[in-house]
Amino acid sequence: MYWCKTALLAEKSTDSVMLGNVFDSRIGGGAERTDKTFDLRLLMVLLVVGLNLRPLLTSISPLLSDIKAATGMSFEVASMLTVLPVLAMGIVALAGARINRLIGDRHGIALGLLAIGMACAGRFFVDSTVPMILSAGLAGTGVALIQALMPGVIKHHYPTRIPVTMGLYSAAIMGGGGLGAVLSPSSAQWFHDWHAGLGIWALPAVFALLLWMMVRNPMPSSTDDAPAVARFLHKNKRAWLLGIYFGLINGGYTSMVAWLPAFYMQRGMTNQQSGSLLGLMTAMQVAAAVLLPTLARRGVDRRPWLAFGLLAQLIGFMGLIAGSEQLAVLSVSVLGFGLGGTFSLCLILALDHLQNPRSAGELTAFMQGIGFIIAALAPFLTGWIRDMTGSFLFAWQMLACTVFVLLGVTAFFKPQGYARAMGYGPSDGLPISPTALTSQG
Repeated sequence: MYWCKTALLAEKSTDSVMLGNVFDSRIGGGAERTDKTFDLRLLMVLLVVGLNLRPLLTSISPLLSDIKAATGMSFEVASMLTVLPVLAMGIVALAGARINRLIGDRHGIALGLLAIGMACAGRFFVDSTVPMILSAGLAGTGVALIQALMPGVIKHHYPTRIPVTMGLYSAAIMGGGGLGAVLSPSSAQWFHDWHAGLGIWALPAVFALLLWMMVRNPMPSSTDDAPAVARFLHKNKRAWLLGIYFGLINGGYTSMVAWLPAFYMQRGMTNQQSGSLLGLMTAMQVAAAVLLPTLARRGVDRRPWLAFGLLAQLIGFMGLIAGSEQLAVLSVSVLGFGLGGTFSLCLILALDHLQNPRSAGELTAFMQGIGFIIAALAPFLTGWIRDMTGSFLFAWQMLACTVFVLLGVTAFFKPQGYARAMGYGPSDGLPISPTALTSQG
């Protein structure tokens, strides 16, 4: 974890870093909490949890030919193995605030890890389409619970290091995706069974669950003075804009996870080679998820770095459209860099809008809810285009045009406009009324 320590030291050059005992004492405090006592062990647990949020998606595509042969799925039906988990991420995230207030962060995240573990374990035994799709839905629900609750935990414990900490958490998510892409076909080859490549991911989920249950009270109870902003967010224009923006950005990621290996296998690559390309893409996502938030930490305006990440995506999609195998490594690397950087910066952007950790977490959950519902449609749409045309090139062109539009939307996220967009007072950073919250976005 040398890269974690390096990034964190870069984030705070003047204050000494002291380790907090998160396993032996309860953690209190509210929005005003500072992180002079840095909970490094808690961060390690958060990263282990993050590693479990993408293998259930990225393990599918490198083994898709074997799965299709065993189950008889078409490309359109097979896309549901990616679409359904992402759709579940969106639907459950919209209920994240209510879930948080009912069962809390600790139990919610534990329940999410349990669902992921059960879904992956079930894939050891499935041989037909319906159970595979049901496992995708269960795993997606577990991921959604974690993704909806974790940003608030991070903002509470690391209020002065949000960019880098969120970047590390995002990097862990994407790193898990890379492991899924690379290790799943290797596991299937080792055991001579594609089920092993999917089911093996139950083991790290159980490990993460055990570690998480050792953490006591990751956030104070929801009886603090944070207003329940979630019930007003559906009326707020900025909240919707953030959700749509996040969704369109992640539509590129879900499409790549679903179809990038299939695209290159059509061009003569093996399962292992195409899975390695997906692993390379996620490795670049990890690098960008740490690097861009670290570079962005010195200011409050995230737009230049968001635009930089979107330009990298555009260049990557143009490389895919060119269709040259000689450009595959370069195109996939640049594309992955853009996808990783913009994902983590989007989460930071949402957290920037509200100061109270629980309120900011509710906004981030709403953004992810809307965003993942949109992102879930992308693999289905790109798979349909491939079935209709016999090629993925038209799908890549559609995604490139979407990125071009997002470059223009980025200009709307001026930090000076956060207060007006969200309707909060200058001192407390909290929505002051439902009417204010529905102010102009």
